[in-house]
Amino acid sequence: MANTDIGIDLGTASILVYIKGKGVVLKEPSVVAFDRDTNKIKAIGEDARLMIGRTPGNIVAVRPLRQGVISNYTVTEQMMKYFLTKAMGKKAFRKPRIAVCVPSGVTEVEKKAVEDATYQAGAGKVAIIEEPIAAAIGAGIDIAKPQGNMIVDIGGGTTDVAVISLGGTVESASIKIAGDDFDEAIVRYMRKKYNLLVGDRTAEDIKINIGTAYKRSEVDYMDVKGRNLVTGLPETIRVSSDETQEALKETTSQILDTICAVLEKTPPELAGDIVDRGIVLTGGGAMLRGLEELIEERTHINTMTADEPMTCVAIGTGRYIEFLAGYDEEA
Repeated sequence: MANTDIGIDLGTASILVYIKGKGVVLKEPSVVAFDRDTNKIKAIGEDARLMIGRTPGNIVAVRPLRQGVISNYTVTEQMMKYFLTKAMGKKAFRKPRIAVCVPSGVTEVEKKAVEDATYQAGAGKVAIIEEPIAAAIGAGIDIAKPQGNMIVDIGGGTTDVAVISLGGTVESASIKIAGDDFDEAIVRYMRKKYNLLVGDRTAEDIKINIGTAYKRSEVDYMDVKGRNLVTGLPETIRVSSDETQEALKETTSQILDTICAVLEKTPPELAGDIVDRGIVLTGGGAMLRGLEELIEERTHINTMTADEPMTCVAIGTGRYIEFLAGYDEEA
């Protein structure tokens, strides 16, 4: 009986599970709610996300992954076990082969922690793949060819920038600034400009609905509810997309600086390929409006977002384990 091949995008914001032959079968927030008094898990995934900011004192909703690495090992292990069972069903006769992706800048110790947690969650064989490689495969790029491709993967906790050629990373950089930092920048802006305290979920709604990294021809507006820090009372403020651009300026600039730094270190032949082929954006953070235009303006290189930016890494991770499985069988 054949092994089940599974790819897991172990993200700071969401976990996606890809199963060979079925595609992405599960996408849930990487959030766990547990009771501080009894240390028992109350909810995992979407159910736990709904509890953020709305729980009694003894129940805490936490993200066991911070900036792409495990911050709470035990909770991560239980969360992975739960998602694997949910994705595969209980009738798994053989332990699956699992590929898990990690940001390109993680240490060997952090990689080992992910590997151990995956084995503990029920894997028979584990492969660790770097996020930019997985993102490139998932975006449909043939990474085996001797030509330069640039991938910018903006997740929840990290942004990975890499130049890939002949199946490997030639130049890369990973910064701990990504989608979550966009939300935090909006929270800070609302507090500074309007004395309005908004929660992370509200900030995320602002980012999704009217957020932009580049000035738009049409200005969008949104009513935002929060608590006035002066009066202590609830208040509603009308916010424009131009204001989100201002709020996100510092964060997006750091991503731009990283892209430029990687381009500066890229060998000339590969840099020429990138000018011809363009820069590909993947990850949930790539869905922020105006990012393509902002990168193009700074680098003068055509920039495009992958068709399914959210699922690129999960699909690429799954295809990578399929490739490895074929390699093992031939060997």
